[in-house]
Amino acid sequence: MRERLGMHRYNLTVQMVFSLVLLVLLTAVAAGTPAVLLIRSQIQQQARAQLEQGQETSQALYQSWQRTVSDIATLTAQRPTLLALSQNGSTTELQSYLQTLRQSAEMSLILVCDTAQQPLALAGPVETAVFCRASSEPAFRLLEGEQPELWLLAAQPIGTAVPLRYVVTGIRLDVAFATQMSVQTGLAHSYRWQSVPLASSLHADDGRSYITTTLFLSPNLVDEIALDISDNVAIQRGLIWSLIGSIAIVALIASGVGIFMARRIGQPLEKLADAAAKIRIGDLDTPLAVPSKVRDVTVVTEALEEARLGLRQVVQQLRRANEWTDHLLESIVEGIVTIDRYGRITFFSPGAERITDLHQGDVLGQNCNRVFHPAGSDEPFSQFIPPPGKERKVTLDLSNGRQAVVSITGARLAPPGAGDTGVALVFRDVSESDQMQRLLGQFLANITHEFRTPLSAIAASAELLLDQAVDLSPDELHQLLTSLHLGIVGLQTLVDNLLESASLEVGRFRIYPHPHDLGEIVGEAAQLLNPLLAKYDQRLLVELPMQVPQVQADPRRIMQVLVNLLSNAIKYSPDGSDIQVRATVQGQQARIAVADRGPGVPAGYRPELFRRFARTEPADSKAQYGAGLGLFVVKAIVEAHGGDVGVADRPGGGSYFWFTLPLVNTENGD
Repeated sequence: MRERLGMHRYNLTVQMVFSLVLLVLLTAVAAGTPAVLLIRSQIQQQARAQLEQGQETSQALYQSWQRTVSDIATLTAQRPTLLALSQNGSTTELQSYLQTLRQSAEMSLILVCDTAQQPLALAGPVETAVFCRASSEPAFRLLEGEQPELWLLAAQPIGTAVPLRYVVTGIRLDVAFATQMSVQTGLAHSYRWQSVPLASSLHADDGRSYITTTLFLSPNLVDEIALDISDNVAIQRGLIWSLIGSIAIVALIASGVGIFMARRIGQPLEKLADAAAKIRIGDLDTPLAVPSKVRDVTVVTEALEEARLGLRQVVQQLRRANEWTDHLLESIVEGIVTIDRYGRITFFSPGAERITDLHQGDVLGQNCNRVFHPAGSDEPFSQFIPPPGKERKVTLDLSNGRQAVVSITGARLAPPGAGDTGVALVFRDVSESDQMQRLLGQFLANITHEFRTPLSAIAASAELLLDQAVDLSPDELHQLLTSLHLGIVGLQTLVDNLLESASLEVGRFRIYPHPHDLGEIVGEAAQLLNPLLAKYDQRLLVELPMQVPQVQADPRRIMQVLVNLLSNAIKYSPDGSDIQVRATVQGQQARIAVADRGPGVPAGYRPELFRRFARTEPADSKAQYGAGLGLFVVKAIVEAHGGDVGVADRPGGGSYFWFTLPLVNTENGD
């Protein structure tokens, strides 16, 4: 009987162990294999997406290089020194000047060609007549030889007096250039002209795996872009071996658990003790099942199971409540900070992290005076904490170098049954609204001055006309009428800018473009501002193409753009200076530039220049006030026409503001 019982128990143990191990193996394989396949697919998709993104980045970089080469050629060709040296200077002086230009422009080559398309002077490693046949549009060119070289070239005529001499700028696409592209894009680059390999950033026979794509830079030039996926392959192999190892480990663990359960199946009381211990340590997900024929054991088992289910439900409710609280705190824009009676931070909400650029783990337990630093004050932060229910604005110096204006509301905390009292602070970032209030105040002050000045001039001129019109000479009458006209033009420009700004704000801004002669628009703007030019003894120089282009534009809006730009040029330029309006045709667009001899625009201010209320006023400028809307309206009108607007330094001092408009018929443009 004992032998049969022992054999029975042995068979049960073996069956449980094998059944459990088999179940674990099947579960691990069923769960692990799809996971590996999914991760592998995601890795491949990520690699392909990275390769496509790198291809787009490379295309943008090549376009940037093409613009750079073309711009350098244009700027170099327009230099007066280069024009003088190419006409009258020696070849040695010209070559030395070109070498200086090449180093400052970071070009591989700057070449001046003569009328016979032969090199006249060179700054670079290669001198060949082939480069003298480069076109004005940047293009890739192959220099054949024992070791072919790939170049990106652009040419521009030098000045207007010697139209048959050209300056050629270029960049050599060698291994160093390919390596630079690899650093910028994170991909390997190899250049091939038709079937001839030229330069590559790949190391031969490095034993790594790549996926490639092709970027056509020209009909003959191909950039083969490669992404290193060796790490991805290694990850895939690691996943497979990890799955195999995990299955083996889980199988061993399952075998031990099966043996343990089989041996302890006759001891229900110890099972109950184990179950109670698990409940005590927080394991509420494992069901309690101890089959026994003893009624007391069954009653205890059922009672423990009911207690486990009840506790699990309570824990789940508490967990959901905690998750909801965390989500609520995460969603609150304001920051919540609690401080104990010793000034230590005990809670730091996600909103407080966003406002202060600090992380919760770095500030918890720290004294608030060490964490928060009021700007422009040596007093500790604790002195700025408002009384309960009150609000106070404080400017804080943040760790990233910027400042934030925060509105702080305080409240006392007294936990139930505790004698210590803490403080709860609510931070609200009011930097933008505070800045907007300052800007609005400045705007109201400036707009009041902008209205008052021309109105005062108009009133004074009108009063003189009413009182002394009979006794005034024709010159005096003309001067008074001119003053009236300038005041009316200034008010009209200001009102137009205010109306356009209001239309933009409410979304009612509209343009009605149609074919129109660009010369007529420029002429009307010049005629309108002619009295203002005469007032400051300034001259307006207009330069238009031989064949004035037709633009697709709303003439009233574009005239407003020119009036704003010319008004600024007049205000910022010194008396007796020249102001230039130049129109050129570039591709399918007309480019109009207004150049002055004013103090220029600081480089750090240019990103903010075309924003609403943005202004920069030199101390010696004639324009000490302004609404800050002119350039904002200019940008809105030009972009509504599909054009671009910008500003750059003018050689010799001053600035030139430019904008583009679409042409009606580009075939007639030059």
